[in-house]
Amino acid sequence: MILDKKHAMQQKLFRQFAETEFTKELQEELDTTGAFNWDIHNKMAKYGFMGVKIPVEYGGSGGDYMSYVIMNEELSRQNLVLSIYANTSNSLGGGPLLLAGSEEQKKEYLPPVARGEKILVFGLTEPGAGSDAGGTTTTAIPDGDDFIINGRKCFISGAPMADWIIIFAKTDLSQKGSRGISMFIVDMHLPGVSLGADEKKMGIKGYPTSDVVFEDVRVSKDCLIGPLNKGFQYAMRTLDGGRLGVAAMSVGVAQCALDEAVKYAKERKQFGRRIADFQGISFMIAEMAADVEAARQMTYHAAQLKDANDPEAGVACSKAKFFAAEAANRCAYKAVQIHGGYGYIQEYKVERLYRDARILSIFEGTTQIQQLVIANSLLK
Repeated sequence: MILDKKHAMQQKLFRQFAETEFTKELQEELDTTGAFNWDIHNKMAKYGFMGVKIPVEYGGSGGDYMSYVIMNEELSRQNLVLSIYANTSNSLGGGPLLLAGSEEQKKEYLPPVARGEKILVFGLTEPGAGSDAGGTTTTAIPDGDDFIINGRKCFISGAPMADWIIIFAKTDLSQKGSRGISMFIVDMHLPGVSLGADEKKMGIKGYPTSDVVFEDVRVSKDCLIGPLNKGFQYAMRTLDGGRLGVAAMSVGVAQCALDEAVKYAKERKQFGRRIADFQGISFMIAEMAADVEAARQMTYHAAQLKDANDPEAGVACSKAKFFAAEAANRCAYKAVQIHGGYGYIQEYKVERLYRDARILSIFEGTTQIQQLVIANSLLK
């Protein structure tokens, strides 16, 4: 599709920022240390990235889903982990509050998140409840004017830096599966809240991930987001937007892989010729280009449906996430293959790209979960 003037300008600005600020030294530092970089976080916040999709009345820029997609694509085209810095508040972090939060909750929590002063993360996954989120065992038991929370959330991206976490807990123990689950916002500094060790990950290093443990954590009933026992539906709706964000990240990663492959194929010579002139290489590049374009069009189409509040938007997000994430992995694989032995060396960008790309088929719902969503929409 052809972007309108507003979105084309946003694309240019996001691209310029990423190319200028996401230096090679910064990217290597993140991948080597795995530590969160507050300097680039604050710089991204200053430019309004943390509030791109958050309404103006709550401190954000009030951008639409297309703006959000373009931001994720352009930032991840330079570095996937740094796109997550800006994505979280606009996606799984702020999403539940925008969907179900009271006016008071939105005014209290969203402005500091949009300004980058606070970090808000999303806690759904548990050791025994990943793709089966209805298997939640964390509980929130009423006690006077409070709830007492016990349980453990795992693989929580951003937990070590977070100020608040939105969690899902069973509030009606008589209900089975996804019923009887409620949504809460919890201060990470409350007594009884603790963190597991930072996970040692294959990729997306520089955005720490850990478990969050709740041991008799007392929260006010004011921390309940949305209706009691109806939290699961908001988790699923939040993940629709999250899947769109991952689809956009996937497009950026796939485009980066293509860029690196084309550049290297033109420079590298074998048998007296540049390897781009060999059909085996050129065909791989052609396949990558087709994957990138198909993924981009599906993602932009899903964004348009979300902006139009179309009933098919949820399935479109799953389709985009399914295809784009797998396309990114195919492109990363081919980029490494085109680089040959050099693609296996950390000095070359495609080595990290290959490791980072792998998460795209896993988080915000695995490829197989997207296939279930798509199939169920057709076969119901």
